[in-house]
Amino acid sequence: MPPASSAPPPATASPGLQRRDWIAGLEKGLDVIACFDADHSRLNASEVAQRCGITRTAARRYLLTLQHLGFISGDGRLYWLTPRVLRLGQAYLESARLPRVVQPYLQRVTGGTQENAYVSVLDGSDIVFIARNGSNRAMNIGYVLGARVKAEVTAAGLLLLSMREPEWLDEWLATHRLSTYTPHTIDSKERLQLELARVRSQGWALSEQQLDLNYRGIAVPLRDRHGQVQAALSVTMPMGHESAEEAVGRVLAVLNETAQAMRDLV
Repeated sequence: MPPASSAPPPATASPGLQRRDWIAGLEKGLDVIACFDADHSRLNASEVAQRCGITRTAARRYLLTLQHLGFISGDGRLYWLTPRVLRLGQAYLESARLPRVVQPYLQRVTGGTQENAYVSVLDGSDIVFIARNGSNRAMNIGYVLGARVKAEVTAAGLLLLSMREPEWLDEWLATHRLSTYTPHTIDSKERLQLELARVRSQGWALSEQQLDLNYRGIAVPLRDRHGQVQAALSVTMPMGHESAEEAVGRVLAVLNETAQAMRDLV
């Protein structure tokens, strides 16, 4: 995660938000929570300061405040997140309408394909899985609820990126750094741009072995009643002895039919 800018955001950072209404301390406190990840699970105040673009003194104050509130724990030198942070994500899953209304439809996808089914949304350069369903044999594999994954290495992410405005996508491609996870991961922005154009043209996405070897995903858009893409509906599966064409032939119709049935709910 790159260090955040120390400058205040512009007044147009959110529609209708005036600079006088911006609470910089809240922004920085959330930045401190977000700077912990799988590669940085335990950090000292200097490391937090560097990752958040603030002074060490400020980082220490934020850490101690969050520790007092129960979101962070520490031993006097290193700090780490506590399970209380999960309350933030759980509050979304419990209060947002989309994760709740899609569940019966995910069961339909699972029943029709015998694969794990997901609904995910784009958040910055990541996708976040906000709903999932799978058979008993498959629930112990795949993405967990709330998981964040780089968008370009999943079918759902490719689909959602391809549907963004051309200006947004050009800016994203210019500034985003690609990571390599397998020998099959697309590591060229030129190749990725071509793949996104293909996905946009055909209206669905196929991703094979981009993040994990021997796994593929297929995704279609979830549109609202106005035709705007709000999320992605996808399945993941082990590749086994089934070809890509066979997999697409087996699951794409189920995904499209389910997505169409969900149109007035998204």
